[in-house]
Amino acid sequence: MQDKPQNKGLTVNLVAIANHQLEKRKLKSFNELVQHLSDAHGRTALLGMLRGIEREALRIDESGYLATDSHPEALGSALMHSRITTDYSEALLEFITPVHNNVEQLLNGLTETHAFSVRHLNGQRLWPVSMPCYVKDEKQIPVARYGSSNTGMMKTLYRKGLTYRYGALMQIISGVHFNFSVSQELWQSLYELSDKQLSYDDFISESYFGLIRNYRRLVWVLPYLFGASPALCSSFIKDQKTDLKFEKTGHGTLYLPYATSLRMSDLGYTNKEQEELNISYNSLPEYLAGVNAAIKMPSANFANIGVKVDGEYRQLNANVLQIENEFYSPIRAKRVTRSGEKPSEALARAGVEYIEVRALDVNPFSPIGIEATQVRFLDLFLLYCLLTQSPKSEASEEARLSANLKAVVLEGRKPGLELLTANGSRSLKSWLEELFDALQPLAVLLDGEATDYQVALAHWRKAVEDPNLTLSGQVLQNVINKGQDHGQWVMTLAQQYYQFFVDYPLSSETIAQYQAEASSSLNKQAELEAAQRSVSFDDYLEDYFGAQS
Repeated sequence: MQDKPQNKGLTVNLVAIANHQLEKRKLKSFNELVQHLSDAHGRTALLGMLRGIEREALRIDESGYLATDSHPEALGSALMHSRITTDYSEALLEFITPVHNNVEQLLNGLTETHAFSVRHLNGQRLWPVSMPCYVKDEKQIPVARYGSSNTGMMKTLYRKGLTYRYGALMQIISGVHFNFSVSQELWQSLYELSDKQLSYDDFISESYFGLIRNYRRLVWVLPYLFGASPALCSSFIKDQKTDLKFEKTGHGTLYLPYATSLRMSDLGYTNKEQEELNISYNSLPEYLAGVNAAIKMPSANFANIGVKVDGEYRQLNANVLQIENEFYSPIRAKRVTRSGEKPSEALARAGVEYIEVRALDVNPFSPIGIEATQVRFLDLFLLYCLLTQSPKSEASEEARLSANLKAVVLEGRKPGLELLTANGSRSLKSWLEELFDALQPLAVLLDGEATDYQVALAHWRKAVEDPNLTLSGQVLQNVINKGQDHGQWVMTLAQQYYQFFVDYPLSSETIAQYQAEASSSLNKQAELEAAQRSVSFDDYLEDYFGAQS
């Protein structure tokens, strides 16, 4: 008689466990997760997103030609400054924001950095689009210089290697990178809904890789909406071989009538050597194994360049990737590195901390290259990628992803464009409509009593209905409909934005802060150069690459 209560209790416990597991299984779809997070705690967890922006911009003279002088000393050390640096070229500025939770503060800070910088360019302007123009001679494009420390010389040599490998023109294409992470509160909520087979930290890393896989499935959405390089100056093509059937307007503008982002086409950031790498995004360990193999993989083509010829370095090494940063991808898994630590070492040490979106053209209709409705759409889009089921990728899917991205980059606004799915093809427009419908409840949840996310979603939904309202559509309307050269139109914008930044109100306190960091960064560079003087560059490189073997 006493056995029955024990069995009954056990049965109740098993039923409770089964129901709990069933509840967790049910909360797997995007809509169900959004509903689950719809209380006050869930909304707060979702709104805890952190963002950072990196915006690249070429310095040009008053005639529109690429600047060839040194990085202005008033902006500090490009090696050590936290907000103002350079990318490939001495003329390619990169403005970096601190991490922000607030969209307005993020963009206001980026605007202040632009305004301070422009006032110290001796009358030079910033080129406000992704594709360069008015380059007299590719050989005159100055590679970025970072001083005499071994660290600085390695950064310069890496860029010199890029010149030998791909040419300098490709390296002065500008873009905007968007860094994104979600709150610990959201991770705690999602982890509680998981089966907890992974540790908390591993769960976060694997969830970010789920986001990355879904992003890669839908990355074509970003060039469709935000691609802003459907046209370019004919001087950019020069001796490059291309099968693209360009149309011409003005005196020297080439364009594709339905293109969205030539920056992301084979004319832009591509690396044929990397096509065979097959780096997997199915897990952090697989990704790290792929990256580590790539930086050790020899390249016959790059070996022909030579590494050190007649006592002078041409590149860091002859591998497919000189260093990890050479891996061109529209999204990256990231963690803030410690001093002397490589990106993959940081990921291996503590997992993924944030992701970096790299598929954004410079928005020519914003002085700072990006605006608030884009940021809020990216918030919604990336949360969707995170909260949606993300099966592992296979080779057959990779081919579809590549084909879809290429189709949208070259013909994204073409009426009736079809994209590939596992079950055949479907129209780009119907796919976008389905996505925007899915994002609407999330926008309502994030807004609460406000309307910012709903307004942003409605703004870009108009571009789904009318492709002329995409950024690329607006660019072509300004160029073709007005019968002007792309370069002339961009120069007009450059002048308008120059005046905008000159007139932008900067407080004396803000100016003093930028001046202090400029001075401090120069001192830090000098200290580093003094500290590394006793180690030869050869020994420094041997130690750096010896550590990864």
